[in-house]
Amino acid sequence: MGLRERKKAETRAALAWAAVRLIVERGYDKVLVEDIANEAGVSPRTFNNYFSSKAAAVASRHLDRSLRMADGLRARPADEDLWTAITEAVVAETVPGPEVTSQPRPDRETWGAGLQRMMATPALQAETLRAAAIAEQELAKAVGERVGIDPADNIYPGLVAATVTAAFNVAGQRYAAARHTGPGDLETSMRDVLVDALTQVAAGLPVPKP
Repeated sequence: MGLRERKKAETRAALAWAAVRLIVERGYDKVLVEDIANEAGVSPRTFNNYFSSKAAAVASRHLDRSLRMADGLRARPADEDLWTAITEAVVAETVPGPEVTSQPRPDRETWGAGLQRMMATPALQAETLRAAAIAEQELAKAVGERVGIDPADNIYPGLVAATVTAAFNVAGQRYAAARHTGPGDLETSMRDVLVDALTQVAAGLPVPKP
């Protein structure tokens, strides 16, 4: 990636994270595009060059992460088990970028409650569904390439992609609903929940022992 492309990617990530953080803190209706742009250090016009709405900015984090996951899966060793490769590709995307690590670490309980409120916003739910559909298609292509099956000819790659998406969604819901008494390590916790979810999927979802 050249310098110009890297700068554009950094600006996009900064805007998306600013949208998430401000909406979690204040609520969707109390955040303006101008607020997000100011938080990221750019103009509202620059925001509009990247995103069509606040919801699109928030949903872009999932979409961009999922597209990187697909690329990460393609880059895994060819002799690696499929679900091991998927887990490694997914876990690699839980490492936060500088737009996240440069910010103060939020309180887990406050952050989780804010995430739940944000994800209940109808506009964001619609945009997230659109982003998830695009991400699933790309992940299905990557799975198909890895196992030598065309998604157009066999449902297997699509099933795997949909299962990964479901695991990601359930892990995210569990993380957001968790209650904690201190700041904690946000990224490590989400990573642990994701690994647990994908490990259970890879094992065929056996019923847990009481």
